[in-house]
Amino acid sequence: MSKDRKEENKNIVAQNKKAFHDFFIIEKYEAGIILKGNEVKSLREHKVNLKDSYARIKNDELFLYNMHISPYSKSRIEETQPYRTRKLLMHKNQIRKLSGKLNDKSTTLVPLNVYFAGHLAKVELALVKAKLKYDKREDLERKAQEREVQRTLKNFNR
Repeated sequence: MSKDRKEENKNIVAQNKKAFHDFFIIEKYEAGIILKGNEVKSLREHKVNLKDSYARIKNDELFLYNMHISPYSKSRIEETQPYRTRKLLMHKNQIRKLSGKLNDKSTTLVPLNVYFAGHLAKVELALVKAKLKYDKREDLERKAQEREVQRTLKNFNR
């Protein structure tokens, strides 16, 4: 399947916009996620929050922490744990390569998107490095300048 067709079939459920502001994105990875039935239904209703979530490798397995999935409204309340640790699915070779890159103290794994590819729930993870305060200021200034240029071009073309 071509890359364009893969992107067309993505049904994005949640995005971590804060990650783009707080981190430099080095590499992106795709992983499957193991969910319970009522969690899948909540995902389909877009009731998920990726804020402050991260992934770690433990015993050659990949886990996602602090991802909040709200309880499904029509399920039993006692079954739900919104912040439970969820296992991610990647090939063992990919996990080993990733663990080698995570040995650097300044890098971490952060989820960027949760989406459905067909009927499968997927997570887009990114290997990231934290931005410092002045890096964030530079980004904000650059974006403001780009907006100003777009405004002037828009007014000039009229």
